[in-house]
Amino acid sequence: MPRRYDSADAKRRILTACVRFFLEKGYTRTTVAEIVKEADVSISTFQNVFRTKDGVLVELVKFMFGSQFDMAGQIAGQKLPPVYVYAVETSIQLALTELNENLRDIYLEAYSHTEASEYIYQHTSSELHRIFGPYLPSYTESDFYELEIGSAGIMRGYMSRPCDKYFTLEKKLARFLSMSLNAYAVPAAEQKQVLDFIAKLDIRAIAVQVMQELFKALAMRFSFPLPDSVKA
Repeated sequence: MPRRYDSADAKRRILTACVRFFLEKGYTRTTVAEIVKEADVSISTFQNVFRTKDGVLVELVKFMFGSQFDMAGQIAGQKLPPVYVYAVETSIQLALTELNENLRDIYLEAYSHTEASEYIYQHTSSELHRIFGPYLPSYTESDFYELEIGSAGIMRGYMSRPCDKYFTLEKKLARFLSMSLNAYAVPAAEQKQVLDFIAKLDIRAIAVQVMQELFKALAMRFSFPLPDSVKA
């Protein structure tokens, strides 16, 4: 049977195949050959739509980061200062990479890939301006963009180093938040309150909940059944 070459349909099938494979086996181990076979498209069709699998990564990053800020806001609550939402969101990211190696692989690629990381910088800098603007009133969104490049580098570094019995998740979160909140000029007394708040959360349980909701949302958004390998 000849393959269909409708560009919109091909893009949908490629996205479905890619996201499912990324969740099942990680970004790095997913090959273009597997993608085109699963999506039933030719290599040339794949290249016309996305060029490389990096193009799919950007689509995935846009969806994931939008969902995480929403989830963090719900967990932290509307009555808490925005800095708490930032602390929850970044803590969830770090915890997710300790719970699932395929997510670690996706996040590390996202923070390393030029187009995906640029999206993260731009998307996050507007949030940072809103959250930390009161602490740095002379800073523009451009200034926060520059700060985000640095804090994203710290985030990637901590994600790449798995926790162990010495460098626990609790230590990782406290170190990351201390450095980040210092960079954004949050007063020491308020930093302590934020760190105490995070320490009292069952961040692993929260991350498991977020991970399951994220997987369900991805399965719905990209139209594939949720595999047993990425369920709880």
